[in-house]
Amino acid sequence: MGNSQSPPSDPRYASASRAFTQKELEDLRTLFKSLAVQSQSNGNYVSPSVFQSYFGLDGPLGERIFDLVTQQRGDKKLAFEDLIIAKAAYEKGTKDEIDEFIFRLLDVSGDNILGRSDLESVLIAIFNNLLSIKDSEVKSSSHQDVVNVFLNTATFSKHEEGCTEEVMSFQDFKSWCTHLPSVRKLLGGLLMPPDSGRPGCQVPRLLHSDGIESDIFLLRKEYAWLIGGALSQQEGEAWKLLYHSALNGLSFNTFLGNISNHEGPTVLIIKDEEGYIYGGYASQPWERHAEFYGDMKSFLFQLNPKASICRPTGANHNLQWCAVNFTSEDIPNGIGFGGRVNHFGLFLSANFDQGHTFSCSTFGSPCLSKTSRISPEVIECWGVTTAAQAGIQGRDEAVKGTVLERYKEDRNMLKMVGLANSSE
Repeated sequence: MGNSQSPPSDPRYASASRAFTQKELEDLRTLFKSLAVQSQSNGNYVSPSVFQSYFGLDGPLGERIFDLVTQQRGDKKLAFEDLIIAKAAYEKGTKDEIDEFIFRLLDVSGDNILGRSDLESVLIAIFNNLLSIKDSEVKSSSHQDVVNVFLNTATFSKHEEGCTEEVMSFQDFKSWCTHLPSVRKLLGGLLMPPDSGRPGCQVPRLLHSDGIESDIFLLRKEYAWLIGGALSQQEGEAWKLLYHSALNGLSFNTFLGNISNHEGPTVLIIKDEEGYIYGGYASQPWERHAEFYGDMKSFLFQLNPKASICRPTGANHNLQWCAVNFTSEDIPNGIGFGGRVNHFGLFLSANFDQGHTFSCSTFGSPCLSKTSRISPEVIECWGVTTAAQAGIQGRDEAVKGTVLERYKEDRNMLKMVGLANSSE
């Protein structure tokens, strides 16, 4: 017998097949036969080109995963047993087994050294091919800028003799995935067909009024994908622009007025005068409170000069802050996330002209900017919604000028600043 198939008695195949139901095995057998026919192999094996075309994996990443699935035999022939063994470890294994497979997958050069150049090749493949985000969609800066932002999050602590570039250890890799959940989610499902809703491939639709040039937005599609990877599938469907300082002015009152009718989560993004970009996902609507509120779905993030998601650690429940028109110095007026009063993980004053960011135990987050004191240059806020809700909201825009609609908006604004009811 040649190398095109593993022996039927291969203990790895026998063990791997037990990870699937009989129906799953039959479906995989049907898929294999179909791909083998396209490979013109008399039903014996699947060729690299057919494999890569079906799974939508081109270039070095596609070549590397084919090499791993075929157990690095180098014969360019994928047998049914290979597919079962790989999918059992990659999709049905323990978290450590799956992480180990992904770690090996990232070594696209195949030299058993995971270097910075390997990660760069993978990220370019993710943006250009798997997410279909092209350079032409963003005029302000190139894909390479965003690739570097994701690379800047990585730690390369391993030293290999004779190696001239930075090298990532397995622990470095796991830390990188913790900060970039979208990357881990996507790379963990590459043996699922693209048309089946492959995990991690969802890029939120960014909805805004016609005539607005996308150049002004801080939220690039790559960044939306990064943030969306920490959310549920429904929350990653569509995000609607609620406020942008370049369009609406750098005004806290305008910000509150614009978001008052949005009852769902929001994504707040800030670019400061140092050029750093960061923000927070607020799982609860922005409402007037004299203390912290919110739930454990909120998180902070960095987008530039490096990308990172900072989730709640459970150290405390100081998640969201929204104080408006309070006169006590113990209740600073503005919006924020995490930390403690006057020492927030992220805070914007009610004047929207200054704020601060400190490392905080709430999210295990570092100072998000170059210094703890920040001067906002651009502020934007997106409302997280489902595709169905986005369609309803689009139709509502036509009646926003009615008396009832204006009354509802004004009422919500008054409620925000604490004046809706004199008894409150």
